[in-house]
Amino acid sequence: MLLGSIEAGGTKFVCAVGDSDFNVVDSTVIPTTTPDETFSKTIEFFKQFKDLSALSISSFGPIQIRKDSPQYGYITDTPKYGWSNVNFLGTMKENFDVPMYWTTDVNGSVFGEYIKLKSRGQRVSSLVYYTIGTGVGAGIIMNGQFVGDEGHPELGHVKLKRHEDDLDFDGICPYHKDCLEGLVSGPTFEARLGKPGPEVPLTNHVWDIMAYYVAQAALQATLTFRPEKIIFGGGVVSEDFLKKVRFEFAKQLNGYIEIKDLDSYICTPTLSDNGSATYGNFALGAALVKHEIA
Repeated sequence: MLLGSIEAGGTKFVCAVGDSDFNVVDSTVIPTTTPDETFSKTIEFFKQFKDLSALSISSFGPIQIRKDSPQYGYITDTPKYGWSNVNFLGTMKENFDVPMYWTTDVNGSVFGEYIKLKSRGQRVSSLVYYTIGTGVGAGIIMNGQFVGDEGHPELGHVKLKRHEDDLDFDGICPYHKDCLEGLVSGPTFEARLGKPGPEVPLTNHVWDIMAYYVAQAALQATLTFRPEKIIFGGGVVSEDFLKKVRFEFAKQLNGYIEIKDLDSYICTPTLSDNGSATYGNFALGAALVKHEIA
């Protein structure tokens, strides 16, 4: 059984084919340019595999996940230029006659972490997974199910209390300015400092400001969902950065509820190289083939 995965990000598409044990057989990275060009290269990659059993797509958004909507399978009103109202799922179905699963990029990631942790014998039924990269989003699993009915969660666009040293920065979100995404996504380094995040040393105060905001996001998720674990992935996140986040989180929580092991509660992904979404897509595809999900 061969399983297809598309992790569609605003910067790149990670396309992969895996076996029944969720090992990557082949993969490619395609820059996210125009829909026509990006889809054409994606389709060309998967056309190599004649015995594909299922395809799972986890996409940047917002996307339409309600199956009763005429826009089901679409990327909707995204800030990504040229990608609003694009029929992603429909385009793939025109080219491949296999079962397909459609969800957000962060849902793919949280499902990958959920399945991987369970495979290691860990008791887990609830997870929150934040990706902090070109954008910010979160996927949530509660009692083994994705959270989201009318639509998927948009935790990247919650409002935050501003850091006293960051009041002059407007934020970069085109919809809300200083929401979580507008304050901590990767492009905010350029907006604040005129250089990309990888060039900014962790000693720069901007990382303390970012940690203050990310800790607020973790606090909101903790007090709202009470998950067993909160995972942070994406290009902005490192273990050293999460040390700052944990410090800020502990201050903001102020002992209100008990978190037994903060190092394991707020953590980086189990799967390396931001591979959580690919693994999750393989698992979702296998569940489709076995008729465990629809």
